[in-house]
Amino acid sequence: MTDSLVTLEDIAAHAPERTVTVRDLAEPLGLNPSKVRLFTTMQGLKELRQDPEVDLFQLVLPAARRILDALPSKERVKYLLFGHATQQIAPHGICPARVLRKELGLDHAVAFAVTQQNCATGMAAIDIAGELLRSDGDPDARALVVTGEKSFTPGVQLVPDTALMGEAAAACLVAVDGPGDPVRSYVTRTLGAYANGVRLGKEKAAELGQIYPDRFADVMRKAVADAGLTLDDIDLLIPHNVNMMSWRQTIKAMGFPRERTYLDNIPRFSHCFASDVLLNYTTLKAEGRLVPGRHYLMASVGVGTTFAAMVFTHRGS
Repeated sequence: MTDSLVTLEDIAAHAPERTVTVRDLAEPLGLNPSKVRLFTTMQGLKELRQDPEVDLFQLVLPAARRILDALPSKERVKYLLFGHATQQIAPHGICPARVLRKELGLDHAVAFAVTQQNCATGMAAIDIAGELLRSDGDPDARALVVTGEKSFTPGVQLVPDTALMGEAAAACLVAVDGPGDPVRSYVTRTLGAYANGVRLGKEKAAELGQIYPDRFADVMRKAVADAGLTLDDIDLLIPHNVNMMSWRQTIKAMGFPRERTYLDNIPRFSHCFASDVLLNYTTLKAEGRLVPGRHYLMASVGVGTTFAAMVFTHRGS
């Protein structure tokens, strides 16, 4: 670990007001009654945010604007990273990162997308932003990481037997040695044998299901160890919102208590692509559950399969 630490200076999230239930999605997604029971009873899903009247940029811009409105000068933002899990999220010829840069008044910033780690891309973008800022050498420079995308087709909305995809966006202002929450470690591991993702055959999918909890637990343990901590030092695990069942299996494999794993947003929002951990951070902060001086573990998995974990210490406002 280098002496300089990436810091999470500000985080904001935004979701459409319109909610739909799992049962509302049964017909459009072709879910029979047994699949509905699977998602609601075993996977713990209840409802999610989805609004076809809200386009991609109407979804993503509000959280980013809240971050920028709190800055004394937008000129400090030298990099804009748009992290999204679905590779093609706009019509051909439109670069969403460049549209965001223009709409946010960041014409001076370098803007690009990060997509390669799918739903684990949000944390990857934070790590990349930190490395860019370190190489830049300007202590006042900042990077804005933005996440969010639309569940615009049935193929995107449904991960069979695993997740239903909701809509939410988030933004994170990243600094190096800034006043925000210092990132103590970041660990990622990709299992290339399962790169076909949702197109894995039954045999490979069953194989992945067997090793998933232990491999994910290994990545989280390493992140905690790299931060110089133990699991007892982690106040809360802040996970992605894929489903309850996979998290019950994973925290059992890790030996981490359920009461210190934040799963409250799974029935409220379901899985929101790369935005989950940042969305959950903002919910916990609003509820007063992030305590200055305590350590937190964010964790997510991208279909493909990429495991990612990040440890930070909360400094408070």
